Amino acid sequence: MADAERNVHGGELQECGTDPVTGFYRDGCCHTGPQDLGSHTVCAVMTEEFLAHQRSVGNDLVTPRPEWQFPGLAPGDRWCVVAARWLQAHHDGAAAPVVLAATHERTLEIVPMEILRGYAVDVPDDLGGLV
Repeated sequence: MADAERNVHGGELQECGTDPVTGFYRDGCCHTGPQDLGSHTVCAVMTEEFLAHQRSVGNDLVTPRPEWQFPGLAPGDRWCVVAARWLQAHHDGAAAPVVLAATHERTLEIVPMEILRGYAVDVPDDLGGLV
């Protein structure tokens, strides 16, 4: 599965997070497939603002739900979020930062790349350009 899945740059989909273990399939990556009806494809870094926004629209990402292997999230956690919910947060001024290398290319069916780039927190492989 992982070999064929690409990120929004067209490269190999990178891991989003393992502490806590994220992903629709709880494999640390924002993989998607036919069972993932919500398209959990955006690798987002949780912020207080984003978590509060999600709770306000009925998506409680803070309360643990062990029956769904969901630990509850805190600011700084990386989590594969539903693309449409992330876009809604963007429109409401509360979007979380995004790790583009770990965000699945299917996200682009819902969220334009120009919007995602505005929230990118990726660290480039070559740090020379940051000096």
